[in-house]
Amino acid sequence: MDMQAARQALVQESRDLLREMEQALLRMESEGFDEESIHAVFRAAHTIKGSAGLFGLEGIVGFTHVLESLLDEIRSGKTVPAPSMISLFLECGDHLECLVDNFEKGEPESAQQLANGRRLLEHLRPASRLPVKVCRTPAPSETPVEEIPRDGQGVESDTWHLSIRLAPDVLRAGIDPISLFRYLAKLGEICKIETLDDRLPDIASMDPEECHLGFEVQFRGHASRQALESVFEFVAEGSSIRMIPPHAQIVEYLELIRSLPEGPDRLGEILVACGALTPVELQSVLDLQQRSTEPKPPVLGQILLEEKVVPPVVVAAALKKQQSSREKSSQENRSVKVDVAKLDLLINLVGELVIAAAGAKIAAIREKTPSCEEAVNGVTKLVEEIRDASLGLRMIPVGEVFSRFPRVVRDLAKDLGKKIDLVITGAETELDKSMVEKLLDPLTHIMRNAIDHGIEPVDKRLAMGKPETGTIHMDAWHESGSIMIEISDDGGGLDRERILAKAIASGLVQPGQELTDRELERLIFEPGFSTAETVTNLSGRGVGMDVVKRNIEQLHGEIEVANRPGQGTAMRIRLPLTLAIIDGFQIMAGDAAYVVPLDLVKECADLVESNVHGDLVTMRGESLPFIRLRDLFHVPGNRPARESIVVVQYGSNRLGIVVDQLAGELQAVIKPMGTLFRELKAIGGTTILGNGSVALILDVPHLSLTATKRLASSRLETREAVPGILHNESTNPHPETQGPR
Repeated sequence: MDMQAARQALVQESRDLLREMEQALLRMESEGFDEESIHAVFRAAHTIKGSAGLFGLEGIVGFTHVLESLLDEIRSGKTVPAPSMISLFLECGDHLECLVDNFEKGEPESAQQLANGRRLLEHLRPASRLPVKVCRTPAPSETPVEEIPRDGQGVESDTWHLSIRLAPDVLRAGIDPISLFRYLAKLGEICKIETLDDRLPDIASMDPEECHLGFEVQFRGHASRQALESVFEFVAEGSSIRMIPPHAQIVEYLELIRSLPEGPDRLGEILVACGALTPVELQSVLDLQQRSTEPKPPVLGQILLEEKVVPPVVVAAALKKQQSSREKSSQENRSVKVDVAKLDLLINLVGELVIAAAGAKIAAIREKTPSCEEAVNGVTKLVEEIRDASLGLRMIPVGEVFSRFPRVVRDLAKDLGKKIDLVITGAETELDKSMVEKLLDPLTHIMRNAIDHGIEPVDKRLAMGKPETGTIHMDAWHESGSIMIEISDDGGGLDRERILAKAIASGLVQPGQELTDRELERLIFEPGFSTAETVTNLSGRGVGMDVVKRNIEQLHGEIEVANRPGQGTAMRIRLPLTLAIIDGFQIMAGDAAYVVPLDLVKECADLVESNVHGDLVTMRGESLPFIRLRDLFHVPGNRPARESIVVVQYGSNRLGIVVDQLAGELQAVIKPMGTLFRELKAIGGTTILGNGSVALILDVPHLSLTATKRLASSRLETREAVPGILHNESTNPHPETQGPR
């Protein structure tokens, strides 16, 4: 057995369970305690304890045992789950996560962790001494235990009810029914026997060797269902023996059903496993089902209820367990865990396959053999499908990151004395896994800023006529080949005067210098910039938003601010969907090849020199900034007589790229830049062409920003206003994203 793989499996499983525990606790805090959430927290703790025991992790086992004991008391109704316990359980989850991290790193518990563990245990043990019953919310299909029928319906609180209809030929077989009751009396106490004569025939047709009597018996004892069944095993054939357990045992059946592992998904197997049904009784009921003459045979649960073999409440609980097992089995069948390294290897191989297919296509075109070209085209089409399917394997919902923020908002709002609701939408939007993992830190910085700087204190909100509870929205959606992530709040927005004053004091802006709203908003991303008056645990050190911007740019994305003074702020992040393989458009400058993401290309046209005015070019009546690749990369040689312009759009910014030649579409496998070239802002990566040469992939967001800054600088020098050019000067840089999506 690969112990390293087993250790990693324990770590991953424990983290998943702790995440589920946290979500269940937060749900209980907002919606109130319910049995299903309590069970979810208990199952997580119980599973972690069992897994840790396999590796001899006594620290985790001992701590989780105390936590599990308290949760078990809450489940059984012996202890009331006070609201303060939510915070305690969340802290316990954090402590367990630290212990799991230690196990992964092979490190012992630190002195601080040991002290924290002792403190939590001191709170857990007294909390289990509150003997108050917990309210239980039954499932729609489940009858509450308190409502199980008793008197008048054959079920008493502490006795078995046996309904016996013997086969007519038991007397001929030499069996005396009285002997059955003598044997039964050895297992306990027969409280009552009622003889039924409803099957007695007329006196003229009565056969003295046939048994026509039935018996209703009240029996008290600790015998199991199997033991009672053994009393009547010699007369079972042809007889009808129905056993309804006492009320206390019904409760035990329900607990056993809930504690059964997710496995069998057949109703009969579940009832046999919990002891509510014996194998003989199950076979008897199945025989009834097979003998049914109806076009559609009745289901097993219906027969069990009609024959009164199992109490309705037990059947309902077993049906619920059956549904849960089937859902889990279905989910397991729909997904399989794959090691990330194997997935990355597959993507790399698919990338090499794309390059090889491109080379084969070039060779086929040179050969000018129709049959060869046709075969290569077929292979190329299949390669494209394989590429898309492989990339889909790396796509995961961005909700995996979003799900971590309800806890962040809860804890920070509590520390700051604010009331904040977090609303998450678009969590199902998919993004490349490698990018999802790198989004956590930037989003955390933005969220902390929204809580600390954005949402006002309760008294200030009330004075402004706002609800006392602030709201933060996290949203994600796809747009134009990119993914948009927005974090917005309904707080006070950015304070223009305060930002400008801080910028002047920091030397970022000269006194008297006029800034557009867009330029002012960009100041918050400058290193060391902060408007906080005092340094706290959350803010004031000027570290955060510049790191956010740098991390987003490393993902070839951009971040923008939409500010509404007095109403709130929105941070919008735009990212490419993947960093592995893209559909590209190849362009040339001299002998060098470059690639632009095809999703960003809006149109291509011949460049008309008369339409060029300084840093602007007019196309279809619209002026837009442009750059020449020859000038940008200092390509030697003279310009060709005929140049082309490629219009690209990233967000609301449009840019013209002047090139020597248009080479057409291709599939580009993105290769990361070496360490020496990582600071090159205009290049987003490289790719290998079909002929084996290397092409540079242009960083369109950076090129667009560079051209815009250059144009803005030119305008400041000439003091000339050119309306309709700088699309991103609006306080709403993405008007098309407003409203329903």
